[in-house]
Amino acid sequence: GSWGPLLLGHAHPEIVAALEQTIRRGTSFGLPTEQEIELAEVVREAMPSVEMLRLVNSGTEATMSALRLARAFTRRDLIVKFEGCYHGHVDSLLVKAGSGVATLGIPDTAGVPAAFADTTLALPYNSIAGVEAAFARYGDRIAAAIVEPVAGNMGCVPPAPGFLPALRELTSRYGALLIFDEVITGFRVAFGGAQQLYGVSPDLTTLGKVLGGGLPIGAYGGRADIMSLVAPSGPVYQAGTLSGNPLAVAAGLATLRHLKKHPELYDQLAERTSRLAAAAAPGITVNQLGSMITFFFTAGPVTDYASARRSDTQRFARFHRWLLHHGICFPPSQFETAFVSAAHGEEEIAHTAEAIREFFRSEG
Repeated sequence: GSWGPLLLGHAHPEIVAALEQTIRRGTSFGLPTEQEIELAEVVREAMPSVEMLRLVNSGTEATMSALRLARAFTRRDLIVKFEGCYHGHVDSLLVKAGSGVATLGIPDTAGVPAAFADTTLALPYNSIAGVEAAFARYGDRIAAAIVEPVAGNMGCVPPAPGFLPALRELTSRYGALLIFDEVITGFRVAFGGAQQLYGVSPDLTTLGKVLGGGLPIGAYGGRADIMSLVAPSGPVYQAGTLSGNPLAVAAGLATLRHLKKHPELYDQLAERTSRLAAAAAPGITVNQLGSMITFFFTAGPVTDYASARRSDTQRFARFHRWLLHHGICFPPSQFETAFVSAAHGEEEIAHTAEAIREFFRSEG
């Protein structure tokens, strides 16, 4: 699934048709297009918290811009993030990040000045007590808390009951903003993303992946009083030559229209994914939410970055190679989420589930 964008699979005919039609009209104009407005309207309908939207070219750009905007709006400097959550290769957020940083065993990354990291407070994911303590100490300096509402970059780790509502309450109480990084979860866990699924409305949302239907895209949006600070209507500068390019917008619009027309797809994908989960052997922790799934090679519950890191990565590597030999491409890292798409039909699911069972039988 190309790390999550291809909810409808490769070369879906509706997306291909939209691209063929669009490319004949032009690939870049440097100005807004009608389809860009149409895409924003679909996003706003799906996520009522997104009153205004700005398109960019990647999830990294979206989170970078959202942080700048949050600091400008609150006139504060500190950002709360959570260990194991990855928000793109933004300098200040490559602190205890998941994704490739976790895979490579790099504690942070080279090339980031210490002063950048000093403005980031990294807290344990799913720890309400940790968030309460951070706000009690730094509340008047915290501009925003940014979170993957369902963590996908330390493997799939859903939020604990009460965690997201606590973030909403604490940020509101201290005058900070709540940013949901829905680059992975947007339009995947529900049409309205994790904010629909859990009933928690953020101040700002970042999007990507499914939004572009397999082409490069990102977006950030939220409350109108915050977004109105973005230039040219406000003092927060952000621009990009290819932002909102017609091809990505066309692919994204075709994807979202298909998902809106076929809401039953979400339950179908969740059921297919649960059949993969059922193939795991005892002693393996499987975290699944909808079409997101991770087989953690550890016996205990995985609820945060520390518990995810207890996994046997060498055993996972053998699992990955086994699946490759059976024609199945899972993410190559224990700390990446696997995604089921609409292109994974009965035959593919049955084949994958049997290969998983065979792996565990082969280990005795």
